[in-house]
Amino acid sequence: MYIIAGLGNPGKKYENTRHNMGFLVLDAFAQRHGIKVSKIKHKALTGEGFIAGKKVLLVKPQTYMNLSGESLREVMEYYKVPIENLIVIYDDLDLEIGALRIRKKGSAGSHNGMKSVISQLQDDQFPRIRIGIGGADGRDWKDFVTGGVSKAEADILSETIDRAADAVTCMLEKGIDIAMNQYNTPKKKKEKICEAGDD
Repeated sequence: MYIIAGLGNPGKKYENTRHNMGFLVLDAFAQRHGIKVSKIKHKALTGEGFIAGKKVLLVKPQTYMNLSGESLREVMEYYKVPIENLIVIYDDLDLEIGALRIRKKGSAGSHNGMKSVISQLQDDQFPRIRIGIGGADGRDWKDFVTGGVSKAEADILSETIDRAADAVTCMLEKGIDIAMNQYNTPKKKKEKICEAGDD
């Protein structure tokens, strides 16, 4: 069994904000596979299904972002799945907008939802998919992540949400290594700055 969790904030106020990328990817993934994420269990909206012969539980914690770990700890304790069978999807300020990054494990970085998850599980050895939302560029980061997006940003993020949903399917069908090779956005090389005297 696999637990696939998208992180976000419940309520209409936060529906299409940058901080809800985890929810939005999970919704797209669920729709593709005909899974209804509507049952309230373990402080979360959940839905079950089978993909590539594997049972999956989709989870949208309803605790608000900073307490996401409380819900996922309950889920993991109840279903007793191996930690490597948990996949967490969330937004990332440190990645440029539209970037997609799949990793097998790692720290929470600056993300409070992931800090809560790792703290509650006492483990960071689980796969995750990070959705780049770009930096706040001097704006208050809380306002940035919970604020609305422009039409241009929405188009970029919509495409990334679709790619991330495809990546989850690939992880289940072919494994994380193949998914990383196919879906990770290449890191941009820093442009060389011409120094005085260069042609």
